[in-house]
Amino acid sequence: MALAQAMASAHTPRETWRAAALGARDALGGSFAALSMWERDLGRLKVLVNAGARAPGEEEFPDSETYPVHQFCEITEFLHERWAGGGEPNAWVETAGEPEPAPGGPGHAAPRGRVAALRRRGRGCCVVAPIVMHGRAWGELYVARPVGVPVFDRHDADFATVLASVVAAGIAQTERLEEVRRLAFTDPLTGLANRRAVDMRLDEAVERSLADGTVVSLVVCDLNGLKRVNDTHGHAVGDRLLERFGSVLSYCGAMLPGALAARLGGDEFCLVSVGPEADEVVAAADELCVRAGDLELGEGVACGVASTGDPIGPVPSARRLFRLADAAQYRAKAARSPKPVVAGRDGTVIALADHPPGPSRDRRSFRDARPDPATPAVLPAPPDVPGDADPGG
Repeated sequence: MALAQAMASAHTPRETWRAAALGARDALGGSFAALSMWERDLGRLKVLVNAGARAPGEEEFPDSETYPVHQFCEITEFLHERWAGGGEPNAWVETAGEPEPAPGGPGHAAPRGRVAALRRRGRGCCVVAPIVMHGRAWGELYVARPVGVPVFDRHDADFATVLASVVAAGIAQTERLEEVRRLAFTDPLTGLANRRAVDMRLDEAVERSLADGTVVSLVVCDLNGLKRVNDTHGHAVGDRLLERFGSVLSYCGAMLPGALAARLGGDEFCLVSVGPEADEVVAAADELCVRAGDLELGEGVACGVASTGDPIGPVPSARRLFRLADAAQYRAKAARSPKPVVAGRDGTVIALADHPPGPSRDRRSFRDARPDPATPAVLPAPPDVPGDADPGG
């Protein structure tokens, strides 16, 4: 059926909700449809989408349109008893007038508050079908018709029940796909994004920067002392240190609207920022260094920053920005800098990115490489050289 096909072609939960509502509206000959989810812990129905002929004040994807679930006893009491006895959940019809339903018919006058809502929005009737997943009520499918057209009948209610089962299957499929996506792009230990998510975000961001000049910044961090903690206290304690630093990274990332906080692997983390100016990113990185230094058992963090808002030359690819941020991080680690080192503001970072020590040119070569005495121009200076550890120097 068209409803199932429309939901199957959706790529996000919102697209799925909208496709479900519009498909049900069209199938039932309504003018408006909504999809609501039962938030059991809060005892309310939360409207996910309003589709079709919306009344004034109705938003397509409302943030805070909710209704106390006790106003919908058909879901919480009557229908539950029917299901428990082996019956199937049935839709029902509500009208804004004073219906005289035939015995066994679906129509009944809605409670006073719901009658007022129908009238206020210019709707003469609605059919409400429970959405059931995993054997319990998940929410409601609601389809309305305006005043002056025939009200829904028993056939419509039965059809709405069928449509609700199709909607339930589509939502369940979307939730499974969302869970797969979440696992594919999330670090299981810290709950942060993983390297795959970073690569996708950074590739898109650099393309945008090349197109319109949007500032893209990358903060690369290396958590100091993790090996010592693992060797001395065990890997469980080391994992807790990683989790705590992940929380600190998330906190500091929130200073940059829309920033992505991620764990690249092992003791390596990063922030991807799109939009905020370079100085804002450096300030967030500075705060990150301070807070990381306060973590129990940890030894702070080596932090490097590269931003297209600084004089770092052309950045034609995400790989180039990674190389610059990684070189800055390597510089910070070698100099034992308590502050972030920033590419374009430290005289050696760009040269280090262009000529990394060791034979490999991949970003991880900075982790294990040792300074090459034959290339003094890119060696990190000792920590006591004035200005070398200061990203503003």
